[in-house]
Amino acid sequence: MESANKIIEKLTLDEKLNLLSGKNFWQLYEIPQFNLQSIMMTDGPHGLRKQEDSADNLGLNKSVPATCYPTASCLASSWDEELIYQVGEHLGAECQVEKVSVLLGPGVNLKRNPLCGRNFEYYSEDPLLSGKMAKSWISGLQSKNTGASLKHFAANNQEYYRMVSDSIIDERTLHELYLKGFEIAVRESKPWTVMSSYNYINGVRTGESRELLTEILRNDWGFDGVVVSDWTAVDDKVASIKAGLDLEMPGNKGLYNEEVKKALMSGQLTMEELEERVLNVLKLIQKSQNNLNEEFKTYDKAKHHEFAKKVATECIVLLKNDNSILPLSNDKKVALIGEFAKVPRYQGSGSSQINPTKLSIAFEEFQKRLGDNLIYSDGYDLKNDSVDDERLKEAIEIASKSDVAVLMVGLPDSYESEGFDRKHLSLPESHDILIKEISKVQENVVVILSNGAPVLMPWINDVDGIVEQYLSGQASGEAIAEIIFGDVNPSGKLAETFPLSLESVPSSHFFPGEPRQVQYREGLYVGYRAHDSLGTEVLFPFGHGLSYTKFEYSALSTDKPTYKKGDTINVAFDLKNIGDRTGKEICQLYVEKIDSKVYRPKKELKAYAKIELKPGDLKHTILNIKVTDLYVFQNGEFKVESGRYILHIGSSSRDIRSKTEIYIESDDEVFDDGLKEYKDITPNYIFNESDFEKLLGRPVPRPIATKPYTRNTTLGEIKDTFIGKRIVGVVEKQVSKMSIDEENTMSNMISAMIYQMPLRTLASFSGGAISINRIDGLVNLLNKNYLKGIGKIIKG
Repeated sequence: MESANKIIEKLTLDEKLNLLSGKNFWQLYEIPQFNLQSIMMTDGPHGLRKQEDSADNLGLNKSVPATCYPTASCLASSWDEELIYQVGEHLGAECQVEKVSVLLGPGVNLKRNPLCGRNFEYYSEDPLLSGKMAKSWISGLQSKNTGASLKHFAANNQEYYRMVSDSIIDERTLHELYLKGFEIAVRESKPWTVMSSYNYINGVRTGESRELLTEILRNDWGFDGVVVSDWTAVDDKVASIKAGLDLEMPGNKGLYNEEVKKALMSGQLTMEELEERVLNVLKLIQKSQNNLNEEFKTYDKAKHHEFAKKVATECIVLLKNDNSILPLSNDKKVALIGEFAKVPRYQGSGSSQINPTKLSIAFEEFQKRLGDNLIYSDGYDLKNDSVDDERLKEAIEIASKSDVAVLMVGLPDSYESEGFDRKHLSLPESHDILIKEISKVQENVVVILSNGAPVLMPWINDVDGIVEQYLSGQASGEAIAEIIFGDVNPSGKLAETFPLSLESVPSSHFFPGEPRQVQYREGLYVGYRAHDSLGTEVLFPFGHGLSYTKFEYSALSTDKPTYKKGDTINVAFDLKNIGDRTGKEICQLYVEKIDSKVYRPKKELKAYAKIELKPGDLKHTILNIKVTDLYVFQNGEFKVESGRYILHIGSSSRDIRSKTEIYIESDDEVFDDGLKEYKDITPNYIFNESDFEKLLGRPVPRPIATKPYTRNTTLGEIKDTFIGKRIVGVVEKQVSKMSIDEENTMSNMISAMIYQMPLRTLASFSGGAISINRIDGLVNLLNKNYLKGIGKIIKG
């Protein structure tokens, strides 16, 4: 195969420009004269979503059958890097058969707030766990010569106005939290591509940020792959090329090519800069040819389904098990209540929605085990949040006649999705009331949750058992039965905190912010870092998860009392299974700095291990931490602060079993940050703008102006103008014509996003039918520059 450098020399300018954007919604251009086939990118963090028919302009066509694995929020609860690697391998095998060269995942954005509608697609509130899960997924996928697309880079922590919102974050928080998971994944797994996000960070669009895409991603972290835009995220193509963005998606018939040519002629853009981007895309196309040229006839769908079941059982979290209500025995008379038992919610909504090869149903799995000992009632109507009196009455009646009631409740598709954020943390009213009323007539109640993110539990003290199965994939019915009846000992632990209230989450006071700006005033106080520092009560802490056996920790020690900056800290301890069943424990190591010069969370996760033990077995375990992992980011560099540190080993961030102290000697000069308000944080204090400006080290910038109108003006911002009403009307009419049934969540997502779409996306989604010149003409008309606007529209 001819080298990419040689190929570039023989390409025309138009051919080079073609390579910097898609051929259509999912594919890149082929280069037939060099025997390079078109390659396909498609959705799929938890399964392959390849469209069956030719790609439509919105990517909404039905997809081919593929194995639906648990979503990221569920996968992270396994804390099992080898398992996640195997998930990647299985996904890669399916991509090989379907000739997909790049799978758009994983999502590694941090869970800043539990209301983010896409949290089901992200791993954790902790960057170490997020990064390690992503690294494993990518490594497994790419072992099959299929590329990953690590996304969404970066600080894309909400769906509300994600296409135009500006994330205002201080440098320390950005580097220690929001970039760290990406850094781990890039350094340790070398993804083929990284996807830039829609949003701005501190006033600069991520896809136009040279600091982010070149200085940090390429120069600091050593990334050598393709930076691809999120779909329709490119605004200024010239600025994106100069910043380090290689590939614009989706294809739009060269929407911005004339602007690029003008920039080349004026000297604003050099041919060297352009060809650097082309070279990266060419290398991606070349490395994808091996799979395309090899014949992969099929994969074993049954085995992949069985593997999906295994994965789900490793991820499901036993939250509460009072009076050892679980596991259930087959001789119990069980009332299975909740429509989710027959109509499961097993995956998230939006662009990652999979067409499963098979779907297991919890009711059928319970019935196989219990026979006549199983009685069932819907309990609620999934299509209606309010209480259905007849269904509730029937549920109460069967619960009162049973030995135990198992209630399957959770969040319907309409509650959480790409495209919009959740409005609250509550379950539907009909689900909460069902649990309350059943617990009045039955003292043995187990609640099984199907949801992508934390929920409130006003009934927590009324039930003995709570099982969090998250969105556990197409084998969810079989997996939950194996956990409930004890075939598998649960070993999952939460990768996020379940708060007691939304008000107890510091970011909630600034989430989702204004349409054009969101301020990250809480700084490092995200997830357990906030709750543990504040000492606030939570429903369930980060890292929590029970087992049908019990574990004992002992003999915590380090290999020496004092360490220097280049050292590795070896932390040893003994773990013993003191119960009567084989089980797995996820041991977590947190580090606390004593008397720090800078504000810090109470403690932070720095290492973990998942260990399997038979009854009575003891294992001596060593966890390693590099001293440099205990950094702080100050004045543009990572530093290690000298002084005393406490190492905490435990079963969750709140269940600490043992601790020991070490001392670190470092030449790094760490200055007092002077952030008294952040050091002395209290539960009821809300950071004000003055506090935030001290954290930022500069005044809070004004939000991006909404007038005069631009290509980035949203449809919502013009919907009440004379011209805007007509534009919005046309878009709404086109969406209503989509040949998709009313249950399709992709359609629901698009409908929810209409008013948050920038005008320029109309050109991209049109597949080139609407030129960017005409969009500029509409902008001129909106700004009352009528002659100029009409001229551009006529010119086309």
